[in-house]
Amino acid sequence: MIPNVLTVAGSDSGGGAGIQADLKTMLALGVHGMSVITAVTAQNSLGVQGAWELPVEAVRAQYRSVLDDIGVQAVKTGMLASAELVETVAELIGGTDVPAVIDPVGVSKHGDSLLAASALDSVRTKLLPVATVATPNLDEVAQLTGVHVEAEDDLRRAAAAVLAYGPRWVVVKGGHLAGDAVDLLTDGSEEHWLRAPRHDNRHTHGTGCTLASAIASHLAKGLSVPDAVAAAKEYVTGAIAAGFTLGGGIGPVDHGWALTRGTTAL
Repeated sequence: MIPNVLTVAGSDSGGGAGIQADLKTMLALGVHGMSVITAVTAQNSLGVQGAWELPVEAVRAQYRSVLDDIGVQAVKTGMLASAELVETVAELIGGTDVPAVIDPVGVSKHGDSLLAASALDSVRTKLLPVATVATPNLDEVAQLTGVHVEAEDDLRRAAAAVLAYGPRWVVVKGGHLAGDAVDLLTDGSEEHWLRAPRHDNRHTHGTGCTLASAIASHLAKGLSVPDAVAAAKEYVTGAIAAGFTLGGGIGPVDHGWALTRGTTAL
């Protein structure tokens, strides 16, 4: 049977990130994607022009509708917007005995805020503790922990600061550093350094959503956390290399890059 993966995130009307990126990633990696929409954004390649969160009752109803009938093998979260939504989703995930990949989305690729400042403590104390894998970028690490990463040597300290909030594993994404794109995956004892060449392509909208969804997809297929993250890193690196122009700003990564090139490596 095809594994089922549920994304709990916001909608990106431009199709490059959020729910749309998650479902494209899941399709490309051979799992059945399902969705709980937490917010609707008016968004394009230039930025986010507006965002409207859904009522907690609507989010809870979507989640229960999917879980109670279809079931899931992994859950992934993205934009949760408010403390109330964060706490509701954390409660739902805590009652679901499957791997959970938490992408603690704080700002968009264009710098637009996607999480209320009042929700940060709920992310720390409610959401991160239910994570099988947390996937913060360097800005999100700073936002959540106060640790600022300036060089690769700082990644261990950043990972330790995130792990202190309770996730089983953390991937600190070092894509904003100079040089190769290096990420650190650790559970506090094991370390896995994931390196990939940096592609000279500005069209990288949706990379965080895509990586988290790819990790969830591979976990749903039964891979271990290190293997799932390594496979997801390979997938998102290819998607970044194939990123394309869309509109007048930052275009998206190409979620179908492996399919359009006829490879079955993923």
